[in-house]
Amino acid sequence: MNINLFKQFFKSLYSPKDIANFRVQGIGKTILYVFLLSLLSVIPTLYYTNSTLTQAVNGIEEIVKQELPDFQIKNGNLVSSENNPVTITKESITIIFDSTGSIQKENLSKTGATLALLQQEMVLSSGGEVNSVSYSMMGSDTITKGELESFIEESDSLMAIFIPILSIAMYLFATGIKLIEISVLALIGLLLKNIAKKTLSYRELWRMTTYSITLPTVFFTIMSLVQTTVPFGSLINWFVSLTVLLLAIQEIDQPEKN
Repeated sequence: MNINLFKQFFKSLYSPKDIANFRVQGIGKTILYVFLLSLLSVIPTLYYTNSTLTQAVNGIEEIVKQELPDFQIKNGNLVSSENNPVTITKESITIIFDSTGSIQKENLSKTGATLALLQQEMVLSSGGEVNSVSYSMMGSDTITKGELESFIEESDSLMAIFIPILSIAMYLFATGIKLIEISVLALIGLLLKNIAKKTLSYRELWRMTTYSITLPTVFFTIMSLVQTTVPFGSLINWFVSLTVLLLAIQEIDQPEKN
């Protein structure tokens, strides 16, 4: 089927019949479409994460030097004399320092641009996305406040390298998740095609599923851009994808039996 990816993208938003027709195209083009969808879905995360990192590096050095208490990261734990969490807001970023363990990573999902030094991990929250790094993964038994200051001073020159590498890693991870999602939904599609009494192979269902997830992918991308959390998002995503897939399956004409 000679139709470009962007036309397929727009048709997949509203036409189950076209999705059904896409089942006969080459697998290479379908996989290329998965990469396109993955890129679309990861744009909000890339934007908010990278902008937060840039803001953090620009504003955190002064905060660490002048406002954070003395501390050590020792044996994978943040150690200080503070008995309560410390919250510092500077311009558009918030810094949280908590060596007591009273703040958990899950509590940061609804905050704005936030960098948190928690008891056992460093957490970056932005645009509803929360990413963390355990202190035990930093490769040093003890890290002091002075060493962290030196690291931040050097990080400006490293950002030009780090941000593209981080972006590529996040994109590849999102693509892998999409491929797994499509494969599982296509397995459920085997049940749906039996219910609809259609003759389809798993290979054809896999192609159709790839295009069936376009609508929910676009919806959740928009929600991420406006930083809106959708209740039961995963269930809605799978329900809409399977509904579109079922509609596409029903569009397939079966040959008449003699």
